Amino acid sequence: MFRIIMAVLVYALMMSISFADPIVTQSTSTSTVTTTTKGETKVKSPPPSAITPSINASNSDLCTVGVAGAVQTQILGISGGTTVTDENCERLKLSKTIYDMGMKVAAVSIMCQDKRVFDAMKMAGTPCPFLGKIGKDASDAWDKNPELQPKSKKEEDSLGDQVVKGTVAGIGLAGLLLLIL
Repeated sequence: MFRIIMAVLVYALMMSISFADPIVTQSTSTSTVTTTTKGETKVKSPPPSAITPSINASNSDLCTVGVAGAVQTQILGISGGTTVTDENCERLKLSKTIYDMGMKVAAVSIMCQDKRVFDAMKMAGTPCPFLGKIGKDASDAWDKNPELQPKSKKEEDSLGDQVVKGTVAGIGLAGLLLLIL
C-alpha cells in the first residue's frame, strides 16, 4: 500500500509540474549609433634631414678620394663633403707620362720629390738629378743645398697638425652645439 501511495504522490507531483505556467520574459531594445569622424592632417614642413652630398670618384684615373658626412638634429642639419688629393698617385701618373715621352731624367726628378725615393736613390749611389746635373755633380749640389731636399711628410705636416687640431676643435664645438639644440 505504501507503494501505491508513493506512486500516486509522484504522479501528482509530475502532473503539477507539467501543467505549471512557463516563465516568459519579453524585452525590446532599440539603439541607434551615429558616429561622425572628421580627420585632417597638415604637414607644414618636411621632416628634417641632412643629406650627404654625393662625390663621384668612380673614374679610376683620378687621384682623389671623396669624403662626405652629415649630422641632423630635430632643429638643425649640417652636411658637407670634399675631395682629398693623393699626391703620391699624382706623382706616379706624372712620372709615368713623362717617362713614356722619353724624358727619363725628368721622370726620375718627379719621383725624387718624395723623401723616401730621394733617400733610396741616395742610398743606391744614384742621387736624384739637381737642376740638370746627374751623378756625382748632382750629389755635390744636393749636399751644398740641403734646404732644397724634399722633406718627409712629418716635417711638412708640423704646421698642418696645428691646422688639423684647430679644425677638430671647431668640429667638436659645432657638434656640442648641435647636441645642445
